[in-house]
Amino acid sequence: MATASDGDGGDLLDRLRAQGVARLGIAGEIPFGYIDKDGELTGEAPELAKVIFKRLGVDRVQPVPTEFGSLIPGLASQQFDVVAAGMYINPDRCAQVIFSDPDYQMLDSFIVRKGNPLGLRNYQDVVAKKARFATGTGYAEIAYAVEAGYQESDILIVPDQVAGLNAVEAGRVDVFAGTALTTREVVKKSGKAEVTEAFRPVVDGEPHVDGGGFAFRPTETNLRDAFNEELHKLKESGELLRILRPFGFTEDEMTDLTAKELCGG
Repeated sequence: MATASDGDGGDLLDRLRAQGVARLGIAGEIPFGYIDKDGELTGEAPELAKVIFKRLGVDRVQPVPTEFGSLIPGLASQQFDVVAAGMYINPDRCAQVIFSDPDYQMLDSFIVRKGNPLGLRNYQDVVAKKARFATGTGYAEIAYAVEAGYQESDILIVPDQVAGLNAVEAGRVDVFAGTALTTREVVKKSGKAEVTEAFRPVVDGEPHVDGGGFAFRPTETNLRDAFNEELHKLKESGELLRILRPFGFTEDEMTDLTAKELCGG
């Protein structure tokens, strides 16, 4: 009889089918995986997991909320069966877990005043035009701007993208940088600002892109491979974008990147 501690993905998938439920580790982050105001599990990753697990013969998913930093330890200690939190795939995490291929990629965009008067399309433009630049607390965009040659002490750091939009609208800065997904959402109701076309920032001289996927315990390659097979079918049919679109995702976020590429393999 298969048990949770068997550690083999094939056995785990059999057990999940028998139980009829898969436990999803989530971190309460909108739009990736969270409990909505009606107490229902939703977000891009749980909604996608519901579809894929159903196709794999597992009828239901059950949320296990935790802090983002506890997702990988919680997976390792079998508190849940898969991390469904839109987790970025990077080499450090790949040393601890195995990932599905990414279900989305994350590019950058700028919030600028209507008409983009300075013609800012990337970090190199920000430096060349000596634009007044803002981004969010702890955002990766700080490093992207510095890499392009922007003086870090000149960056206006604001709490979030709403504060960034306000700074652009008020004329305190020329540009606010964030992910394409968040900047696109926040400018929707603005009459004074717009979002630029999504682009890849340059890191170590190469265009860089982040991608998020589902994390599994390293021994569960069979489950990961079965999950990937269904994910690829959803990509090819266009169904993936339909599932993710309600959470603000567009064609820009669709990707053919693999976990192996993002893990540095």
